Amino acid sequence: MRIILQEPVEHLGNIGDTVTVADGYARNYLLPTSRAIIANEANVKYVKHHMRGLEKKRLRLQAQGEALRERLQALTLEFERKIGEQGKLFGSVTVMDVAEKLQENGIEIDRRKIELADAIKTTGDFKAQVKVQVGIVAEVNIVVVSDQEEVIMAPENDAVEAVEADSAEAVEA
Repeated sequence: MRIILQEPVEHLGNIGDTVTVADGYARNYLLPTSRAIIANEANVKYVKHHMRGLEKKRLRLQAQGEALRERLQALTLEFERKIGEQGKLFGSVTVMDVAEKLQENGIEIDRRKIELADAIKTTGDFKAQVKVQVGIVAEVNIVVVSDQEEVIMAPENDAVEAVEADSAEAVEA
């Protein structure tokens, strides 16, 4: 089915683009949510006539997305977590935690638009990708610190190897 996009749709196009999509996708998602209209003669004429207004809308949305991206990239989210013996977190910092922290800073972002490269299970500095809009991605800095003053590290593997060597000698004797 040929449709004309009324809003930017990820992996399809921008406002005013005429694209071909599966009938079910158009009927069940794009048309009911007013993201697109059917590309018949009347609608094509309508879009050509109103293209200047649609272009202004597209530029306004893009400017808002760029402003939000700049705001997100200037932001550093700090998480204070309890850590275990080897510097690992009890649990992890998740996408939900990042979304909640963004909301505390006055930025409403859907958790499905936030991507972490790996689960954050240690202290340190990390980056998260936030899909602001179609084609606009921001990087948010994440810092995970310990809630304790001093971290007591477990003995290194040398002590474990020494115990294993002693037990191996006892078995041989």
